[in-house]
Amino acid sequence: MALSPTAAAPYDEGPSTHGSLALDRPPMVWGPAGTPPDERRLRHLSQAVAEVLAGRRPPESVADRLTDSAYRGLVKAGRMYTSDRPPFAGRVHLTEPRDGALELCTVIHCTTRDHVLALRLERRGMHWICTDVETA
Repeated sequence: MALSPTAAAPYDEGPSTHGSLALDRPPMVWGPAGTPPDERRLRHLSQAVAEVLAGRRPPESVADRLTDSAYRGLVKAGRMYTSDRPPFAGRVHLTEPRDGALELCTVIHCTTRDHVLALRLERRGMHWICTDVETA
């Protein structure tokens, strides 16, 4: 007698992110003012934005992490990274130009050419939201 596999329930009803890093669904909350940011979450955000810029993730999957203007800029930029494999976000370099604002940059490793990705995040209450995206 052979066992037949049963269909598993979908994990989420959001856009497909097959083969790419899925973001945590809750907003980026790091506690009260002065709490240091979680570098792992920043790297996950950088990875997700890089996957959008490589055409491997739909922009809607990061829309709740960006302001409207940052989201429009990301969509307008379109596919900027060309790679045979998914892009890989390297170590995050973080600065805090003022209280409640973070700027991060990371090298995005692609097959033929590496890119630099810079994000600006601002604290809105207990949440952090990306207000600007730049890449080269």
